[in-house]
Amino acid sequence: MAMLNRVHLNGLRAVETVARLGSLAAAAGELNVSVSAVSQQISRTEKQLGQALFERTASGLVLTEFGAVFATRLGAGFRELAQAVALADEATQCTLVVSVAPAFASKWLLPRLSRHFDRHPNVLLRIDASVRLANLDYSDIDIAIRLGDGKWPGGRTELLLAQEVFPVCAPAIAQKLKSIEDLAQTCAITDERAMINWESWFETAGVPPVTFLKGARFTDPMLCLESAIAGHGVMLGWQLLAADALADGRLVAPFGIRAQSGLGYWLVTSSVKAESRKVRDFKLWIREEIEATMARFGSANPAPAGAIAVESTAPPLYGRSDIKLRQAGS
Repeated sequence: MAMLNRVHLNGLRAVETVARLGSLAAAAGELNVSVSAVSQQISRTEKQLGQALFERTASGLVLTEFGAVFATRLGAGFRELAQAVALADEATQCTLVVSVAPAFASKWLLPRLSRHFDRHPNVLLRIDASVRLANLDYSDIDIAIRLGDGKWPGGRTELLLAQEVFPVCAPAIAQKLKSIEDLAQTCAITDERAMINWESWFETAGVPPVTFLKGARFTDPMLCLESAIAGHGVMLGWQLLAADALADGRLVAPFGIRAQSGLGYWLVTSSVKAESRKVRDFKLWIREEIEATMARFGSANPAPAGAIAVESTAPPLYGRSDIKLRQAGS
């Protein structure tokens, strides 16, 4: 410990930040100081250590062999320091920061949050509504919920729910849809930024794709859902987006056919931070809510007699080769 007295903490912070971010300018931005100040702190630290940490090249600073080992140990040390400081904050104000996409937050999470408040009254929830997955190792976000394939570098992922896609529409439109071919007489409501498409649903249904009438186009799934509820046409929905509207009758899933999208909702946490009690409690709570939603979803708007339903024996996210078709009610 006595050796630490000869090295300034600010210099060590500068070294760790430059090594992590890869440039003086990026480090200066994070540390809120000038580029020259970061450069001087690094030079001063190298003198204090008696070792070169970076090579000065035309393209910028490059870690030396010793510098790479030193920066790795330094990064681990600063993460431990950050977690130690966080203990003080957690003791006085237990805040859980959850990052979610706005559509997920608005259409599914918010209506259920009161049950989390009741179960954990000492936990303050802060919802970060964003589609961007921040670096969870260095942000204040405790847990993120993301829709995708589960492949996010640097994070721990746990599958929450595999996404199934299916047409939804207002009841008045559903009454006119006697067969899948009747979709050609309806307008398609389109989310221009969606990661899903109609082709996978038609493939699962075992029929050729139809050509829809031109309908409204949006860049937000929430607007697509509201447009469908208003009776503007048919949209390709999924469980958590449409579950509540299906349960209360504002929407109908007219064909009883659901297709695996290859995507899913995932819980994402830091790969280096120790998982806190509040995160573990939140995971348990949200899995219970998902289970309750899916039980309600399964009993809502049952498929008409003779309609085709989908029974999947595949793992939640991968492949449609082993999806079997069965008659509803069998």
